[in-house]
Amino acid sequence: MRKTMLSLFLTLALTSVCVTPVFAEGETITLMANANDAAKSYMTSIIEQYEEATGNKIDLIAIDPDNFDKVATSKFATGDVPDIFQHFNDSNLNNYDVPNNFLYLNDQSWVSDLTQGASAYSTDGEGNLLGLPFWESSVSGCFYNKTILEELGLEPATTQEEFNALCDALVEEGYIPLCWPTNGCSWMYQFALDPVFADDGGEKLEKINKNEITYADIPEVQAMAEWVQMAADRGWFGDTFLTDGWSDITVVLGTGEAVMTLIWDTWFYTDFDEGYDYTKDDFAIMPVFMGTCDEGTYEGGNLNMLMVNKNGDNVDAALDFLNFCATPDNYNAAFADVATVSVFNGETANIQSVMVTEAIDSINALQRTSTTNPKVIGYSQPETGKAIQELLMGNVDAAGCVSLMDEYRSASAKALGVEGF
Repeated sequence: MRKTMLSLFLTLALTSVCVTPVFAEGETITLMANANDAAKSYMTSIIEQYEEATGNKIDLIAIDPDNFDKVATSKFATGDVPDIFQHFNDSNLNNYDVPNNFLYLNDQSWVSDLTQGASAYSTDGEGNLLGLPFWESSVSGCFYNKTILEELGLEPATTQEEFNALCDALVEEGYIPLCWPTNGCSWMYQFALDPVFADDGGEKLEKINKNEITYADIPEVQAMAEWVQMAADRGWFGDTFLTDGWSDITVVLGTGEAVMTLIWDTWFYTDFDEGYDYTKDDFAIMPVFMGTCDEGTYEGGNLNMLMVNKNGDNVDAALDFLNFCATPDNYNAAFADVATVSVFNGETANIQSVMVTEAIDSINALQRTSTTNPKVIGYSQPETGKAIQELLMGNVDAAGCVSLMDEYRSASAKALGVEGF
């Protein structure tokens, strides 16, 4: 009897020390995602790992990137909700009735393995964890061709005044200072607005979300519009910025036609094509200067989350898939040699871009958590870009641009049924 009890005790002890997740076999889990996002190497890797390890199947519903939210919201409206939904924690997420459609994941075993930044990004205003952030975590800033600057005897900027002077100097040397792809690209403006909503203890953010103030009541917003207009007028964006889009960034940076752009470090590893005169090794990072923050700013990573449908037939299997994704051996295999800031504390197989490590002191001093896009109710990157485009086309002045931004944001908030709008 004593021997039997001892054997039982040892079995239980070993089990408590090394628990291996058990997955049901023969399950098919639907995953709805942006087609481009689902094609990332770490996404295809984790899906392949999961299917091979468990015998289960991930049925990927890949939606065209240009119409992702439009198509996805229409599917949700008709009850066509997947087991797992991949989305950023941005203003568009409000279209999906998060409280009624998705599980809060606060009590999952892997939560403590998330880095502080990843956890903060993935929570809502009440502190509920909305999804598993399984994504590359980047640092956004102003990336500049250090080789060209060194050849010209020019230095990166540390203040708004220095940045403006740098842009003027590059124009005089025959370069386009900033690649500014207005056609379909509109993430740049959140970099200017983040300090506005992140630096005052959240007071402006709270007031604008309650519709107690508008953009027009915040001088820095018009200052951003005025800076963009000035930059275009002084030739800092070149001559083709109104038609330049995503695919043009590589070309104008790689050939050296343009010297700088506002983007994120992982772009240089995932989207910057080879075969041009300049490579990622020629670039470094400085803060973003857009007329709203004299010392400049960097933005922390925006993370795609895996969210679990609380009303589906495969809730347990979906949670198992997230557990699989959050297992160190699995996520390290998926993110091996991917340039990203770690999302998990145990993430060690990724690589950190040299651009970031070389500027880490500046980044630590000036980085803000992504604020405008995920937290300003009604904020939309495309609509903000549309308002700026009207400005750059000469259809409105800076004040009119801000008025359009307010009009678009208010309409989006009303469509969401936000109280006070």
